[in-house]
Amino acid sequence: MKKVFPFLILSGLFLLACKQEKQAETPKEVKQYTIEQFYKNLRIGSGSFSPDETKLLVHSDESGIFNLYEINLADAARRQVTNSTQDSYFAVDYVPGTNEMLYSADKGGNEISHVYLLKPDGTSQDLTPGEKEKADFYGWTLDKKAMFYGSNKRNPQFFDVYKMKVGEWKPAIIYQNDEGLDVSGISWDEKTLALQKTITTSENQLFLYDVASKKSKEVSDPAKPGNYNASGFSKDGKYFFYITNADKEFAYLVQYDLATGERKTLFETNWDVMYSYVSENEKYRVIAINEDGKNSLIIQDNATGAKVDFPAIPDGDVLAVEISRSEKLMRLTVGTSKAPGNIYVYNFETKELKKLTETLNPEINPADLVSAQVVRYKSFDGLEIPAIYYKPLTASANNKVPAMVWVHGGPGGQSRVGYFSLIQYMVNHGYAVLAVNNRGSSGYGKTFYKMDDLNHGDKDLKDCVWGKKWLQSQDYIDTAKIGIIGGSYGGYMTMAAMAFEPNEFKVGVDIFGVTNWLRTLKSVPPYWESFRKALYAELGDPTTADSVRLYNISPLFHAGKIKNPVMVLQGANDPRVLQVESDEIVAAMQKNNVPVEYVVFPDEGHGFVKKENEIKGYGGIVTFLDKYLKGEGKVMN
Repeated sequence: MKKVFPFLILSGLFLLACKQEKQAETPKEVKQYTIEQFYKNLRIGSGSFSPDETKLLVHSDESGIFNLYEINLADAARRQVTNSTQDSYFAVDYVPGTNEMLYSADKGGNEISHVYLLKPDGTSQDLTPGEKEKADFYGWTLDKKAMFYGSNKRNPQFFDVYKMKVGEWKPAIIYQNDEGLDVSGISWDEKTLALQKTITTSENQLFLYDVASKKSKEVSDPAKPGNYNASGFSKDGKYFFYITNADKEFAYLVQYDLATGERKTLFETNWDVMYSYVSENEKYRVIAINEDGKNSLIIQDNATGAKVDFPAIPDGDVLAVEISRSEKLMRLTVGTSKAPGNIYVYNFETKELKKLTETLNPEINPADLVSAQVVRYKSFDGLEIPAIYYKPLTASANNKVPAMVWVHGGPGGQSRVGYFSLIQYMVNHGYAVLAVNNRGSSGYGKTFYKMDDLNHGDKDLKDCVWGKKWLQSQDYIDTAKIGIIGGSYGGYMTMAAMAFEPNEFKVGVDIFGVTNWLRTLKSVPPYWESFRKALYAELGDPTTADSVRLYNISPLFHAGKIKNPVMVLQGANDPRVLQVESDEIVAAMQKNNVPVEYVVFPDEGHGFVKKENEIKGYGGIVTFLDKYLKGEGKVMN
């Protein structure tokens, strides 16, 4: 179940249950680390097995931006493959049967991503070279002799499906998308496509499209509306799998018989099934569950349904997994509260779990960092709000600390147990952080998820205010020194708090947040067309009477109410929240003599990926907080 809007999510801020109680732990002295030390950490992603299964293809930002690397499974040695200094490269996969690789890249964060072929001699070929073409890799054919990908080069609004033969690399269209549906699966015999039609952010239709006849059959049940998401086809052509929350609070996995239409629930629990797939030869089924802000992973013997045991990783949040084509090895990307995601390889035959990376800067002692807790608090109307909490180790009733309410992106995103250098940096420097999952967040059932529809900037904002009140109930919090911070939709919530609740938060930090909903909703890129109506159903249609409400909840038009200091960070190439959103709110605050610090990065988009920019921007946040929240900077109330 996802309502995380593609243009409002904050990249990189991915953020059990225990009853909240006043913390009685003895305060601990910790070493403080610089922002430079925190950003000497590595971020490593992807992890595709080489054809001979001796290496993994990953991307890492150890060069300052993301480049491609190979990790040798025998000795964990890492070899840099590309040497880009301008744009980040993200690993896609090895090309089967060759020594070539695929990667994805855009220009300066503009999100117009292309698929590139990297040859053994180090040269690259842009396989999707259209100037305004956005392309995404969809997968390989059964015989591994061709790839599928989606591209909007024919019509900027919609993504068609193309096939390219390995070695020839010439596109052949296999599905022309004229109705704005989203392709979410291709059968192994290439005869059937899974298509999704978005109705609202909490409802869609799922169809099976016959490529030969060009006719579609609905799989979703009109009598049971909800989210329906494709989850693959069986190789024998008998079954289609999907994940839905129809008639239930949480999403579950279903098997659909392609011949008879019979449905069978394969797996469900009291949390959302996030994704599921089978390994290359269908020996194993992988099921990932979003369990209270943290992933849990189940591996099943696909023939018997029996659970396959593998070693647990303490404090581990399994972010991603891939099983090799031989089905002998499994790559796991595992995060913890105290370190960015590390890569492990598990051998099903020997039962050995091997750690291949160390992402935390060795200069940082993990004992000086904070483990995330899940807490819950009551909001203004008694609704229980889940949140992820980070308490400084130095905090005590005799050493009270300031605090920040963190708001995730989306809307419909989720703060999760995991690692983010900025949060750990803030906590290391004496700031408590409460990452709220306000009503409308995903992961807590579809009723909770829909509670903010056409109500943004109101009850969801009150949930943040009541999060502040929960912080004030902790005896080690300086109750007069609480601010709010967020990125993307969380940036909007920050500015909404500063404008509509001007007496609640002493400071605000807005990371590329929406400030004018009328403009933002009218300026979504053409390739979001399939999502536009659902977006309007969630937030409001700026071309109708909804425009009045959208005006009323847009901080820009109420900037005169803002009185406390604000810091704004923005990427100049952001296609989701345009720079003008930040420019105008900053100018309005400056006109009213509100203390404002504004940082624009000319080479970033919606989410900062270059380390030098993160060091400047995120380091500046703590400097700003030290001045205006912790210190004696000018505050106008």
